[in-house]
Amino acid sequence: METLKPLLESVSGFVWGPVMLALLLGVGVYLTVGLRFMTWRGIGAGFRSLWQGRRSDEEGDITPFQALMTALSATIGTGNIAGVATAIAIGGPGAVFWMWVTALFGMATKYAEAVLAVHYRETDERGMHVGGPMYYIRNGLGRRWQWLGLLFAVFGMVAAFGIGNTIQSNSVADTVAANFHVPTWATGLVLAVLAGAVILGGIRRIAEVAARLVPFMAIAYFLCALAIIGLQADQVPAALGLIVGDAFTGTAAAGGFAGASIWMAIQFGVARGVFSNEAGLGSAPIAHAAARTRDPVRQGTIGMLGTFLDTLVICTMTALVIIISGVWLTGETGGPLSAAAFNAGLPGGRYVVSIGLIIFAFTTILGWSYYGERCAEFIFGVRVILPYRLLWIVAIPLGALAAGENQGVNLLWLLADAMNGLMAIPNLIALALLSPVVFSLTRQYRARRAAGADK
Repeated sequence: METLKPLLESVSGFVWGPVMLALLLGVGVYLTVGLRFMTWRGIGAGFRSLWQGRRSDEEGDITPFQALMTALSATIGTGNIAGVATAIAIGGPGAVFWMWVTALFGMATKYAEAVLAVHYRETDERGMHVGGPMYYIRNGLGRRWQWLGLLFAVFGMVAAFGIGNTIQSNSVADTVAANFHVPTWATGLVLAVLAGAVILGGIRRIAEVAARLVPFMAIAYFLCALAIIGLQADQVPAALGLIVGDAFTGTAAAGGFAGASIWMAIQFGVARGVFSNEAGLGSAPIAHAAARTRDPVRQGTIGMLGTFLDTLVICTMTALVIIISGVWLTGETGGPLSAAAFNAGLPGGRYVVSIGLIIFAFTTILGWSYYGERCAEFIFGVRVILPYRLLWIVAIPLGALAAGENQGVNLLWLLADAMNGLMAIPNLIALALLSPVVFSLTRQYRARRAAGADK
């Protein structure tokens, strides 16, 4: 572990350095401007498409609504609770501002990912629709670029076990042990059994479960946070001022807080923002590729809502509760910081965080199992699907057993950060090169709507 840690720190430091920030924000800004800010102006249209997409008899495997819920099941997780808290604890309140910036431009990135995923998707040997960065790289850029798609698939397959498996089960086991005194091995075993019952049923079962759990828990968590913020509404302007001000000045040391520079705010804001909403990583389009739709642009308008809901709504609520409570100055970090903040604002609030984290993490395990499986299929073919699912289920209790071991947990987070960045590089290159396709498809869609041919 001591040998691995410096290596992961070096990789993480490189992929989340100036080059990655320039790629993430640069591609997002370029796509936003190229789309004439339609991702900001089209939020209402996106929600209308989402409502209409609850049912569909078009070509695909799951409804457009289920596709977004599957994507959200993978993004709404520890990043919204522990990730936001970590960003504030290390980067200061200013980190939240840079999470917002990443999300605003990330909406265009997520839109483009979903558009390309549907446009370039394929049907595999089982008759299932498959897509994502590896497919739009191969089919959009040509066979000579297939190595880039293969690179993404390798990173995605490995990253899944850190981002979507072990970190999630670790967070659940740690939370359950702290609040309900259940042994970590027992939590890991239960998680593995429940996840296995869903994952072995494939994307349709994953989508059905996600479509029920994600809206319920997201709304419940939002309402609880809103209640806490409402009780201290007079402190909201000061909290927002602190977020914006510290984004450009850094945060001075106070209480148990060690102080943070502007660079720390940017670095941790962007890193945790991307970890939370996954815009630019190329993970969400894997789910959107399975949607029952004939129009890539319509699915793109639905896909961009994932970033909006995840970061600009849920992460913001978590951040405001943490900052208003003042407990971010105590030196606490991660999930315990969020739990302490909710508990300070509402009696029993820590249980809301605990239950929310458990359900969010469980759905993330489901969503990322599908992402990793599709990456593995791209490399090895359909024969790898069952072995991959079984390996995924076995890895869940292993992550849970590492709960409470700070060194092991830190390594998991380092691995997740490193793999996040490595996944994003080939995807962002492809998005930049295929942006003319995205712009063209969007113009054609607008022209059809203007002519009344597509309502």
